[in-house]
Parts: sequence; C-alpha cells; structure tokens
Amino acid sequence: MTGPSERIRVLIADDQPLVRRGLALILTPDPAVEVVAEADDGQRAVALAHQHRPHVVVMDIRMPVLDGVQATARIVRELPACRVLALSTFDMDEYVVAALRAGASGFLPKDVSPEELLAAVRTVHSGEAAVAPRLLTRLISSYVTAPRCPRPSSSAPGGGELTPREVEVWRLLATGLDNAEIATAMVISASTVKNHITSVFAKLSVRDRAQAVIAAYESGLVEAGPANSVG
Repeated sequence: MTGPSERIRVLIADDQPLVRRGLALILTPDPAVEVVAEADDGQRAVALAHQHRPHVVVMDIRMPVLDGVQATARIVRELPACRVLALSTFDMDEYVVAALRAGASGFLPKDVSPEELLAAVRTVHSGEAAVAPRLLTRLISSYVTAPRCPRPSSSAPGGGELTPREVEVWRLLATGLDNAEIATAMVISASTVKNHITSVFAKLSVRDRAQAVIAAYESGLVEAGPANSVG
C-alpha cells in the first residue's frame, strides 16, 4: 500500500508501442499515478519490476520472449507486494484465466475506457480483484474444469477446514454475487460476509476473489452451467 501522499507506481508491459503509449497517456495525467517504466516483452517486464518496484504492473497477456502469464507468475512470486492487472484483446480468453491462476489481481479488455483503467489500477493496488463478478464467473466457467474426483467442498487446500457458513459464502461468491448480495441471500450483515471471505481466503491460500472463484470451480464446489454464466 502507498502512504497518504505516495503515488501509485505503475509499470506498463505490452509488445505494441502504440498500446504502451496509449496506456501511459491515460495514466500519466492522474496525479495519484506515476508510470515508472514500460516493457515490450514479459522478460523485460520482470527485470523492470525488480528495478523499479512498481505497485501495479499493467500486463499484456500475449507477448514475445516470456508471455504475460509466465511473467505474472514470476512477478507475483518474486515481488509479492506488486499487483498485476492483466490485459487481453478479448473478454473471453483462456489466457486470462491462466494469468488469474498465476496470481494476477484482475483483468481488463484492451478497449476499456480511461476511467475503467484508472479505477482498476486503484482497485488492484488496494488489494482487491478488479474483475466484474459475473464476468469473472462466466469466464472461469468457460475455461476451468473441475477434477474427476473433486475434494469435499469443506476441505481447504490451505490446511484449514471451512465451516458450513464459509462454504456457503464461497459458493455464492463463486456464482458471481457481490458482498451485499451474499449478505441478502444469507440474511447476515455485510461485515459478517467480509469476515467470512477473509477467513475463506486464508484457508484456501488464495489472495483475492478471482483466485477464490477459480478454486471453487477446480474443487467442484460449483460447476459450469447456464445458471453460473449469466452476465
């Protein structure tokens, strides 16, 4: 996190010079944001991330030398304080799921508005996932397949056992509901939902909502289907 007066340091990684320049032109005028470097491939992005220690990397998914998925995995592993915001030409892209699984905190299609890009940078910097819940669910339900023999939904990979309430919060989160909608569905307060989600994240060993949704599909807690793919 930044201090009260510290700007959000952003690294832009894209193999197309015009895209990099366009993203920089959107981000630079914002007084709360500082573009510290630009990279034209994934390997360069990793090197520049180590050099400049950005708070957020805006990462194109498909790049030469080292693709955005592999670069994301390295940055998240080697610089855990850095957040990655993945970019894709298309909303529905299996590479986006791979990037989220690798640790990206969100994704945007390349045709987003300047306001959406700036909002997403702020969101991932704050530690939240910058993906619309229903778009995330639709995307992941298309590209994530549950194992043949899913583990019991209460058994968390992080070693902790989920309570029945936590399992239900996880399930509702994975079907695309936001915190307020989960609170309404379970007839509990929004603050209680937030506490349950924090506990679920810790027990699942996931960093954010996007990874929790992927884990729900991979575990078999929820399955792809019409009910989970409305947007």
